Amino acid sequence: MIYPKSIAALIEHFQKFPSVGPKSAQRMAFYLLRMPMSEVQKFAQCIIDAKQNTHTCEICFNLSSTSPCEICQSPKRDRSTICVVAETKDLIAIEKTNEYKGLYHVLQGVISPMDGIGADDIRIKELLNRLTNSEVKEIIIALSPSVEGEATSLYLSKLIKPFGIKISRIAFGLPVGSDLEYADEITIAKAIEGRREL
Repeated sequence: MIYPKSIAALIEHFQKFPSVGPKSAQRMAFYLLRMPMSEVQKFAQCIIDAKQNTHTCEICFNLSSTSPCEICQSPKRDRSTICVVAETKDLIAIEKTNEYKGLYHVLQGVISPMDGIGADDIRIKELLNRLTNSEVKEIIIALSPSVEGEATSLYLSKLIKPFGIKISRIAFGLPVGSDLEYADEITIAKAIEGRREL
């Protein structure tokens, strides 16, 4: 079926979202068309507001409504520790635990030569600038255990070592409540590697 131009354009725009294929884009477009006009206008305004009112923190590169962000401004945060994450969504996941009380640095990606992303394309230089003349005593690298995450972690550790700052990496392994028999070999290997004394 050939869609009217306006619907085809809407489907095409939905397909630009990550992990959205043609069928999902079509379902979203038709769902939107069935919504009352007032809801569509609210939805459109939410998109515009998010785009206009979201900024990148000038210190840590977190997405925020202010710059510096609320975390960087907070006097309650431990300024001797910086947790390095790939994206703001990773920062949010760590914040939800209420366990970490230090600062962050959002790289806005990881080194991925296959995707044409090199060290100069992410916020590594800015991280190193933060370490010069600062009170930072530890860097916690919290990148995914993917090939790109591992490569970025190794690259960062080589660059940070000359600063004489402690570098640690979050542990990886089995999720709580999972069965060992269903875990893949890499997950089990990481769990053994990241074991701790009881």
